[in-house]
Amino acid sequence: MPVLPPSRDITLIGVPVEEGAGTLGCAMGPRALRTAGLVRALENLGHAVADAGDLAPDPAVDLAATAEARNLPVVAGFARATRAATAEALAAGRVPVVLGGDHSLAMGSVTAVTDHCAGAGRPLFVLWLDAHADFNTPETSPSGNLHGMAAALIAGEAGLDGVLGADRTTVDPRRLTLFGIRSIDAEERALLAARGISVVDMRLIDEFGAAVLTRRVIEEVAAAGGHLHVSLDVDVLDPAIAPGAGTPVAGGATYREAHLVMELLHESGLVGSVDVVELNPFLDERGRTALLLVDLVASLFGRQIWAHDASGMRSTLG
Repeated sequence: MPVLPPSRDITLIGVPVEEGAGTLGCAMGPRALRTAGLVRALENLGHAVADAGDLAPDPAVDLAATAEARNLPVVAGFARATRAATAEALAAGRVPVVLGGDHSLAMGSVTAVTDHCAGAGRPLFVLWLDAHADFNTPETSPSGNLHGMAAALIAGEAGLDGVLGADRTTVDPRRLTLFGIRSIDAEERALLAARGISVVDMRLIDEFGAAVLTRRVIEEVAAAGGHLHVSLDVDVLDPAIAPGAGTPVAGGATYREAHLVMELLHESGLVGSVDVVELNPFLDERGRTALLLVDLVASLFGRQIWAHDASGMRSTLG
């Protein structure tokens, strides 16, 4: 597996989009993550962090075909701005960490990573950590909310051409893993099965454990020499520990399960881009969820309780 340098160049990109969600408030998410100490946490780990600030939606959105879903023009504007900012960070050799905002921002961030990997001749894999499948389309969605269509768009489903226009690129659905899932609509279920998408629901995590299932993803990416994009939705966590989510679903990942996943992903050396989405400070309790997300991102970028050897049983430190 790749060996990561001790210091990485990271660009934070704030995307205050909330129009893709059904509950307002996550536009405040990027500011809350900064207030909770995200920059300091990453710098304390030795990384060089540049904060690009918060994006505004691209005004040059073709509104001719925007009746596909709720609030499509503004979501499309944010998606296109996110695609451009993420592409700029990748072209500079930096790791983009995209701060949301609702999960519709991944339409732009993941598409930028798809473009980058295509140019580099490297396969892209996406690990979608979420309570929901986000695989609806305008035809199937019960709500019309675009954050519930983001995974469908990046995997090439039809009906969302107005978001990114004619130059939309897509992820191979077989390289998309939905992890922590516990809410799937009936028509999403049929689409996921038809496309051969890997769904790691909470039943599998309960039965086999987060470590085993995370390592399966890592092994697949490593065998292909791939780039791994991690898209972390706060609602993958149990609402008992992460109340600041607009679409909470009971029975989510525990504190230690979430940290273990992040630690294993860091050790893999394969993560090259990240989304952190759906934090809703309006629903949070005294910053609990924002602080937890900062801790998880820190684990993803190398924070450890103790250094372990490959067996995980004995410290490498004398």
